[in-house]
Amino acid sequence: MATHEEIFKTLKEKFGDRIVEERLDAIDPFIVFHPSIVQDLAFFCRDEEKLRFDLLSLVSTVDYLPQAASADGKTPAVAGRIEVVYILDSTVHKHRLIAKACLDRERPHLKTVENVWRAADWHEREAFDLMGVVFEGHHNLVRILCAEDWEGHPLRKDYVIPDTYHGIKNVIY
Repeated sequence: MATHEEIFKTLKEKFGDRIVEERLDAIDPFIVFHPSIVQDLAFFCRDEEKLRFDLLSLVSTVDYLPQAASADGKTPAVAGRIEVVYILDSTVHKHRLIAKACLDRERPHLKTVENVWRAADWHEREAFDLMGVVFEGHHNLVRILCAEDWEGHPLRKDYVIPDTYHGIKNVIY
């Protein structure tokens, strides 16, 4: 089993400054990578003998709304973003990696990793349906939970629940 430090070092050696952040001090240590390397990173994580991340446990998303700067100037303005979070496990070496990519909230596009781990198929479809992330190259990127003609992405923080759907009143508690 490799430590987080060893895993992060291996990734940093391979991808350099395209690993844009690493947080060893987090409760669950993670890396942030540049979205352009998602497939290269995925193949490397799966195939590199020291890593052997053979199991994609989760693809999830987080919505961060834009934030204005504080009036006192102590907190700067923050652009909105969508984070795609991957949790990778090695059943061989018994270690885990959490890897994140930050996407433009207005156009959240990322290449698919279903060609690396088949399990990504439904995870990516769920992220597409509920958060609007487009996984380029996905073989069947269609809604999985909402109706095909549903408008919007219900897990976005700025989503407004419609009053009706096809004439049926939505009940909101």
